[in-house]
Amino acid sequence: MQLLAVHAHPDDETLSSGALLAAWARAGHTVTLVTCTRGERGEVIGAGLSHLEGDGLALAAHREHELAAALAALGVQEHHFLDALGPGSGTRYEDSGMAWVGAVASTAGLPDDVPPGALVSVPLDSAAGHLAALVVEQQPALVVTYDAGGGYGHPDHVRAHQITVRALEIAAPRLVEAGARPPLLLCPTVRSETLREQRSVLASEPWARDLAARAALVAPDPDGDLPAVASDERQVALEVDLASVLGPVTDALRAHSTQVHAVTHAPGGGAVLGAYALSNDVLAAIPVAETYALLAGERSMLDRVLAGAVVPGVRAVA
Repeated sequence: MQLLAVHAHPDDETLSSGALLAAWARAGHTVTLVTCTRGERGEVIGAGLSHLEGDGLALAAHREHELAAALAALGVQEHHFLDALGPGSGTRYEDSGMAWVGAVASTAGLPDDVPPGALVSVPLDSAAGHLAALVVEQQPALVVTYDAGGGYGHPDHVRAHQITVRALEIAAPRLVEAGARPPLLLCPTVRSETLREQRSVLASEPWARDLAARAALVAPDPDGDLPAVASDERQVALEVDLASVLGPVTDALRAHSTQVHAVTHAPGGGAVLGAYALSNDVLAAIPVAETYALLAGERSMLDRVLAGAVVPGVRAVA
């Protein structure tokens, strides 16, 4: 049973779907990751590599190495950059950049200066056509990308969702001609109550408060605005027990050291397994489970795929 994940930048595969990728690979199934850009405009955490920020090519090269280390930790063996799937056009899809919005940054939007080669400016059918060709070739059972809001609003995440949806539309008739079933499309999602509970833990538990103080981080506001990944309208259809792959996931998080810091395991059990922070310096939870909604396809087919795949720690949610 093949799984295809489509993400915008190096680190997103781990932050958004690391547990699913690790569990699927550990069960012996093929996992392919497509990364849409190389993260040229990412902010850089820490003084040691701060010289990379603003140097797009140098930062991209460094993040490629981080990505390779993260994928090794997760057990993902096949990776492609989206622009490299094209027929030798030489076009490079660049990070569009982002700006944090809100009083305590947890949501992103377009920056004032979007570069000419940005992913958001690439013609949709051109980018989607490259991805569609891979879908037809590999015939994955599951495809994973972001919700329509990009998880937390990053314009490249939103564009990656659009590219993936369009790619599956383009691929569908060709798959049917080949006698294959179009893949199911999943996106990470979390119930609002669950996310607020996680934030409450990070704002109140002694270990989290100590971590915030030591690393000069900000505790999240349990009552603050929620990012697009939180939804009470999307039904959770699939759940991954993150504890079963916590080691690979935290190793992968640490591999992305220009983008993720303060990766810490929580003591004992509870509503979260640990915490980390991005460049906004706000604590975020390592949850007890990754949860996914079904964006396209029949729920009965998801049950059949999971029954056939037999992936420990991954289950359908009634």
